[in-house]
Order: sequence, then structure tokens, then C-alpha cells
Amino acid sequence: MLFFSVFFALVLDHFRPVRINNPILKTIRMLADRFEIWFNAGHPQHGRIGWMLLVFGITPPVLVIYWACFSVSAFLAMLFNILILYLCMGFMDYSQYFSSIQIALISGDEAKGRRVLSQWSGQDTSAMETPEIMRLSIERALMTSHQHVFGVFFWFMIPGLGPAGAVLYRLAAYLVRAWSETGDARYEAFGRFAARAFLWIDWIPSRLTAICFAVVGNFEDAVYAWRNFADRWDNGNTGVLLSAGGGALGVRLGTPYEKALRIVPVDVNAMDMEGLEAESQPGEEPSIRFFQLTTGLIWRALLLWLLLFLFFTIVIWLL
Repeated sequence: MLFFSVFFALVLDHFRPVRINNPILKTIRMLADRFEIWFNAGHPQHGRIGWMLLVFGITPPVLVIYWACFSVSAFLAMLFNILILYLCMGFMDYSQYFSSIQIALISGDEAKGRRVLSQWSGQDTSAMETPEIMRLSIERALMTSHQHVFGVFFWFMIPGLGPAGAVLYRLAAYLVRAWSETGDARYEAFGRFAARAFLWIDWIPSRLTAICFAVVGNFEDAVYAWRNFADRWDNGNTGVLLSAGGGALGVRLGTPYEKALRIVPVDVNAMDMEGLEAESQPGEEPSIRFFQLTTGLIWRALLLWLLLFLFFTIVIWLL
């Protein structure tokens, strides 16, 4: 049932992607905004209370409906799984934006590439040069495919949770973005718990996705970049995912704003500097050819996950 639920949800998402303004997602956004208005008084504990009430107010009912469906029929439970996964996933969300940026850059329309990237990431891209657009697009594709697909897969596989796990993951991921406005201490304090909670919720999924990227890509460079460069990102999960993904692709990801490597003070006069080179991340600078390589990496990782689901489905049938 696991494999068929995921497979048919992906088929639905491919031929009829979930609309951003669909009633269910609009309701989630409305609830997140309402809870922020109701509970945000500028203290971190208010964010904790709001997060728990919202997340645990939505997730348990999904679990109850799932078990009610399962008690009636396994087929009905599978249909419910497909519906929830279809609403939680967004594989085509990454593909549409990513392909549009790729086509714009190939045709030389950098302005359109900046505009699409800005719509996708929510960042100001007006001053970005082409290499920066490429780098951010690749990073965004890796992160979006993880948070909209692979992370959802992991929590869906948790025994006893099923679709409720998928809802928990996607809701936690959304609240990080919805409650992370910068420039106002009240908003930063309110969203602090949501960021910390998702850091723990995504700890294992991000590393499993990094392993998948390494397996289906350049394994040695992925592991090397993971071990030596993941701590350049303030967010540990993001660092693991992008360092391993960049190593698997053979492209350098990351910006100068990330944390620099911590260097132990030494006596320079006592060092033999001959032949000594600064340690740098493996791979090449971003270029247009890495767009196709990124798409291939994500699809191979998706096929690997589908094989895992098929394996678990066969094991469950045999038991």
C-alpha cells in the first residue's frame, strides 16, 4: 500500500499539480496568520504555544480519519493516503520554476530569470548576476525537492503515522517560513520555536536525502563535501543537504555569508607554506549545464525512494 499510495500521488501531481490557491492550502495559511495574530506578544513561549496548538490541532484528526478508513477498508485507507500525499507534495513546484529559469538563461533573458527566481524564493534578485542566479536556483531546487517530496516520504513511512506524519512535516516546514519575518523582534521571537522544532523534525530526513544524493551522484565528492563543508551553513540540516548535493553534482554551492571555517591559531613562521593550498569545496562554479544535471540527480533520487517504498511494501505483504 505504501508504494501504490506514493506512486499514484506522484502521478496526480505530475498531470495536475496542486494549485497554490486551493482551498485547503488557503485555510492553512489563514490559520497560521490567525494564530500569529492571536498569540504573538513578542515572547518565544507564545510561539511555542501557537505552534503546538496549530500542529497538534490538525495532525491528530488526520490520523483518526486514516485509522477510521483503514478499519473499513485497506483500499479506502490507500485512497486517503493518496489524497494527503497529493496535497502535501509539490514535486512539480520545483520543476516549473527551475525549468523556466533554465529556459530564460539559455535564451539570454536574465531579467526573466531574476523575476522567476524572485517569485520562487521570495528574495530580492534585482542585483544578481547570472552565476548567482544559477547557484541560487540549484540550491532552491535541491531544498524544494527535499522539503516537498523526500522529507514528506520519510514521515509518511513512520509506522502508525502514515499521512499524519506527512501533514506534520509539511505543516512544520510551512510555519518556519510563515513565522520568520525579519526586521521585527516580535516576529523573530515568535518564530524561534517553529524554526527549532523543524530543525529536529528534519534532522533525519535531510541526512537521508543527502545520502540519496550521494548514492545516485558522485559519492566520494558528496561525502567529502558533507564532512568538511556542511558547517559553513548556519542551519545544520541545510548545510548537510546542500554540501552533499553540491558534491554529488560537482558544483560549488554556498555564499560568502555562510560561516567561515574555524581555524585554530598557529605560528605562521613555524609552518612550511610551500605547496600548501587553501581548502576549497570540490566542484566547478555554477553554469547552465548543471541545471540538467540537477534535474537528473533529483529524478534518480526519486527513483531510489520509490524502490525503497516498493521494497517495504513487499516486506509488509510477506509478513
